[in-house]
Amino acid sequence: MIALLRYQAALLIGSHRWLPPVILYAAFLAVGIQTGGPMLDSYGFAAAGTLPMAVWLARICVTNELPAARSCAAAAAGPGRVHLASLLTAALGALLLALGGTAFVALTSDPHSSDHRVAVPVLPATAAGLLTALACVLLGIAIGALCNWPVLRSPGSAIPAGLLAALLLSVLGASPANAAVTGMVSGSAHGTVSMPWLPLAGTVPIAVAAVAAACALSSRRN
Repeated sequence: MIALLRYQAALLIGSHRWLPPVILYAAFLAVGIQTGGPMLDSYGFAAAGTLPMAVWLARICVTNELPAARSCAAAAAGPGRVHLASLLTAALGALLLALGGTAFVALTSDPHSSDHRVAVPVLPATAAGLLTALACVLLGIAIGALCNWPVLRSPGSAIPAGLLAALLLSVLGASPANAAVTGMVSGSAHGTVSMPWLPLAGTVPIAVAAVAAACALSSRRN
Protein backbone atom coordinates (compact mmCIF):
# COMPACT_ATOMS: atom_id res chain seq x y z
CA MET A 1 0.00 0.00 0.00
CA ILE A 2 2.91 2.39 0.70
CA ALA A 3 4.12 1.92 -2.87
CA LEU A 4 0.63 2.57 -4.21
CA LEU A 5 0.34 5.75 -2.12
CA ARG A 6 3.67 6.97 -3.46
CA TYR A 7 2.52 6.20 -6.99
CA GLN A 8 -0.77 8.04 -6.52
CA ALA A 9 0.95 10.99 -4.86
CA ALA A 10 3.42 11.22 -7.75
CA LEU A 11 0.52 11.16 -10.21
CA LEU A 12 -1.28 13.92 -8.31
CA ILE A 13 1.77 16.15 -7.97
CA GLY A 14 2.93 15.58 -11.54
CA SER A 15 -0.47 16.29 -13.04
CA HIS A 16 -0.65 19.77 -11.45
CA ARG A 17 -4.41 19.23 -11.14
CA TRP A 18 -4.07 19.99 -7.43
CA LEU A 19 -3.34 23.65 -8.18
CA PRO A 20 -6.96 24.84 -8.75
CA PRO A 21 -8.35 23.51 -5.43
CA VAL A 22 -5.31 24.77 -3.52
CA ILE A 23 -5.55 28.23 -5.08
CA LEU A 24 -9.32 28.35 -4.55
CA TYR A 25 -8.97 27.35 -0.89
CA ALA A 26 -6.26 29.95 -0.36
CA ALA A 27 -8.52 32.60 -1.92
CA PHE A 28 -11.42 31.35 0.25
CA LEU A 29 -9.32 31.90 3.37
CA ALA A 30 -7.93 35.24 2.23
CA VAL A 31 -11.36 36.65 1.44
CA GLY A 32 -13.36 35.09 4.26
CA ILE A 33 -11.01 35.38 7.24
CA GLN A 34 -10.20 38.83 8.55
CA THR A 35 -7.04 39.57 10.47
CA GLY A 36 -7.98 39.91 14.12
CA GLY A 37 -11.29 38.12 13.68
CA PRO A 38 -12.67 35.79 16.39
CA MET A 39 -10.62 32.59 16.49
CA LEU A 40 -13.43 30.05 16.81
CA ASP A 41 -15.47 31.64 14.02
CA SER A 42 -12.40 31.61 11.80
CA TYR A 43 -11.64 27.97 12.55
CA GLY A 44 -15.20 27.04 11.67
CA PHE A 45 -15.03 28.98 8.40
CA ALA A 46 -11.68 27.42 7.44
CA ALA A 47 -12.95 23.93 8.23
CA ALA A 48 -16.12 24.40 6.17
CA GLY A 49 -14.02 25.13 3.10
CA THR A 50 -12.20 21.81 3.33
CA LEU A 51 -15.35 19.78 2.57
CA PRO A 52 -15.74 20.81 -1.11
CA MET A 53 -11.96 20.77 -1.52
CA ALA A 54 -11.89 17.13 -0.34
CA VAL A 55 -14.63 16.26 -2.84
CA TRP A 56 -12.62 17.95 -5.60
CA LEU A 57 -9.37 16.21 -4.66
CA ALA A 58 -11.14 12.85 -4.52
CA ARG A 59 -12.37 13.33 -8.08
CA ILE A 60 -8.90 14.34 -9.23
CA CYS A 61 -7.26 11.30 -7.67
CA VAL A 62 -9.76 8.68 -8.87
CA THR A 63 -9.68 10.01 -12.46
CA ASN A 64 -5.97 10.86 -12.67
CA GLU A 65 -4.77 7.68 -14.37
CA LEU A 66 -5.19 6.78 -18.01
CA PRO A 67 -7.35 3.66 -18.39
CA ALA A 68 -4.39 1.58 -19.61
CA ALA A 69 -2.21 2.64 -16.67
CA ARG A 70 -5.00 1.93 -14.21
CA SER A 71 -5.52 -1.51 -15.70
CA CYS A 72 -1.83 -2.30 -15.29
CA ALA A 73 -1.82 -1.12 -11.67
CA ALA A 74 -5.02 -3.05 -10.95
CA ALA A 75 -3.56 -6.20 -12.47
CA ALA A 76 -0.46 -5.87 -10.29
CA ALA A 77 -2.02 -4.86 -6.96
CA GLY A 78 -5.75 -5.41 -7.31
CA PRO A 79 -8.37 -2.84 -8.37
CA GLY A 80 -9.71 -2.37 -4.86
CA ARG A 81 -6.29 -1.57 -3.41
CA VAL A 82 -5.51 0.84 -6.25
CA HIS A 83 -8.81 2.66 -5.72
CA LEU A 84 -8.25 2.78 -1.98
CA ALA A 85 -4.80 4.31 -2.54
CA SER A 86 -6.27 7.02 -4.75
CA LEU A 87 -8.87 7.96 -2.13
CA LEU A 88 -6.30 7.91 0.69
CA THR A 89 -4.08 10.20 -1.39
CA ALA A 90 -7.00 12.61 -1.77
CA ALA A 91 -7.63 12.45 1.98
CA LEU A 92 -3.99 13.20 2.75
CA GLY A 93 -4.02 16.12 0.34
CA ALA A 94 -7.19 17.51 1.92
CA LEU A 95 -5.65 17.11 5.39
CA LEU A 96 -2.65 19.15 4.26
CA LEU A 97 -5.04 21.89 3.15
CA ALA A 98 -6.79 21.66 6.52
CA LEU A 99 -3.48 22.00 8.36
CA GLY A 100 -2.59 25.02 6.23
CA GLY A 101 -5.94 26.63 6.94
CA THR A 102 -5.61 25.96 10.65
CA ALA A 103 -2.13 27.48 10.71
CA PHE A 104 -3.39 30.54 8.84
CA VAL A 105 -6.19 31.06 11.37
CA ALA A 106 -3.82 30.58 14.30
CA LEU A 107 -1.51 33.29 12.95
CA THR A 108 -4.15 35.85 12.00
CA SER A 109 -7.13 35.51 14.34
CA ASP A 110 -7.88 36.94 17.78
CA PRO A 111 -8.26 34.37 20.58
CA HIS A 112 -11.40 35.96 21.98
CA SER A 113 -15.15 35.49 21.68
CA SER A 114 -17.20 37.12 18.93
CA ASP A 115 -17.64 40.27 21.01
CA HIS A 116 -13.89 40.26 21.85
CA ARG A 117 -14.62 40.22 25.58
CA VAL A 118 -13.95 36.63 26.63
CA ALA A 119 -10.51 35.08 26.13
CA VAL A 120 -10.44 31.74 24.29
CA PRO A 121 -7.77 29.14 25.19
CA VAL A 122 -5.60 28.87 22.09
CA LEU A 123 -4.50 25.22 22.25
CA PRO A 124 -7.98 23.73 22.90
CA ALA A 125 -9.43 26.04 20.23
CA THR A 126 -6.79 24.90 17.72
CA ALA A 127 -7.45 21.25 18.57
CA ALA A 128 -11.19 21.79 18.08
CA GLY A 129 -10.51 23.54 14.78
CA LEU A 130 -8.41 20.62 13.56
CA LEU A 131 -11.04 18.07 14.58
CA THR A 132 -13.75 20.10 12.87
CA ALA A 133 -11.66 20.23 9.69
CA LEU A 134 -11.05 16.48 9.96
CA ALA A 135 -14.80 15.84 10.15
CA CYS A 136 -15.32 17.96 7.04
CA VAL A 137 -12.48 16.23 5.18
CA LEU A 138 -13.82 12.75 5.97
CA LEU A 139 -17.30 13.69 4.82
CA GLY A 140 -15.85 15.22 1.65
CA ILE A 141 -13.93 12.02 0.89
CA ALA A 142 -17.12 10.01 1.43
CA ILE A 143 -18.92 12.22 -1.09
CA GLY A 144 -16.03 11.93 -3.52
CA ALA A 145 -16.01 8.15 -3.20
CA LEU A 146 -19.74 7.85 -3.94
CA CYS A 147 -20.05 10.56 -6.61
CA ASN A 148 -17.28 9.42 -8.95
CA TRP A 149 -16.08 6.28 -10.72
CA PRO A 150 -16.89 3.44 -10.19
CA VAL A 151 -20.22 4.44 -8.57
CA LEU A 152 -21.02 7.19 -11.09
CA ARG A 153 -19.11 6.64 -14.31
CA SER A 154 -20.31 9.62 -16.35
CA PRO A 155 -18.73 13.05 -15.64
CA GLY A 156 -22.06 14.58 -16.64
CA SER A 157 -23.69 13.01 -13.59
CA ALA A 158 -20.68 12.66 -11.26
CA ILE A 159 -19.66 16.32 -11.14
CA PRO A 160 -23.14 17.81 -10.50
CA ALA A 161 -23.87 15.06 -7.94
CA GLY A 162 -20.64 15.81 -6.07
CA LEU A 163 -21.28 19.56 -6.08
CA LEU A 164 -24.88 19.15 -4.91
CA ALA A 165 -23.93 16.69 -2.17
CA ALA A 166 -21.14 18.97 -0.93
CA LEU A 167 -23.55 21.91 -0.80
CA LEU A 168 -26.30 20.02 0.98
CA LEU A 169 -24.00 18.44 3.57
CA SER A 170 -22.47 21.83 4.27
CA VAL A 171 -25.79 23.49 5.12
CA LEU A 172 -28.14 20.78 6.37
CA GLY A 173 -28.45 20.65 10.14
CA ALA A 174 -28.38 16.85 10.16
CA SER A 175 -24.93 16.81 8.54
CA PRO A 176 -22.02 16.00 10.90
CA ALA A 177 -19.88 18.59 9.12
CA ASN A 178 -22.51 21.28 9.61
CA ALA A 179 -22.88 20.28 13.27
CA ALA A 180 -19.14 20.55 13.84
CA VAL A 181 -18.87 23.96 12.18
CA THR A 182 -21.99 25.23 13.93
CA GLY A 183 -20.53 24.13 17.27
CA MET A 184 -17.46 26.27 16.63
CA VAL A 185 -19.52 29.31 15.67
CA SER A 186 -21.90 28.88 18.62
CA GLY A 187 -18.98 28.53 21.02
CA SER A 188 -17.48 31.72 19.68
CA ALA A 189 -20.49 33.69 20.87
CA HIS A 190 -19.64 32.85 24.49
CA GLY A 191 -15.92 32.18 24.22
CA THR A 192 -16.30 28.46 24.99
CA VAL A 193 -14.49 25.65 23.17
CA SER A 194 -16.56 22.58 22.36
CA MET A 195 -14.70 19.58 20.96
CA PRO A 196 -16.65 18.11 17.99
CA TRP A 197 -16.30 14.51 19.15
CA LEU A 198 -19.86 13.51 18.25
CA PRO A 199 -19.82 14.93 14.68
CA LEU A 200 -16.39 13.40 14.11
CA ALA A 201 -17.61 10.04 15.40
CA GLY A 202 -20.47 10.28 12.93
CA THR A 203 -18.25 10.99 9.92
CA VAL A 204 -15.81 8.11 10.51
CA PRO A 205 -18.25 5.23 9.79
CA ILE A 206 -19.77 7.18 6.90
CA ALA A 207 -16.35 7.67 5.29
CA VAL A 208 -15.27 4.07 5.93
CA ALA A 209 -18.51 2.66 4.48
CA ALA A 210 -18.40 4.92 1.41
CA VAL A 211 -14.76 4.14 0.64
CA ALA A 212 -15.27 0.41 1.22
CA ALA A 213 -18.29 0.37 -1.09
CA ALA A 214 -16.43 2.24 -3.83
CA CYS A 215 -13.39 -0.05 -3.57
CA ALA A 216 -15.58 -3.16 -3.68
CA LEU A 217 -17.41 -1.85 -6.73
CA SER A 218 -14.13 -0.99 -8.47
CA SER A 219 -13.18 -4.66 -8.27
CA ARG A 220 -16.40 -5.57 -10.12
CA ARG A 221 -16.21 -2.83 -12.76
CA ASN A 222 -12.49 -2.79 -13.45
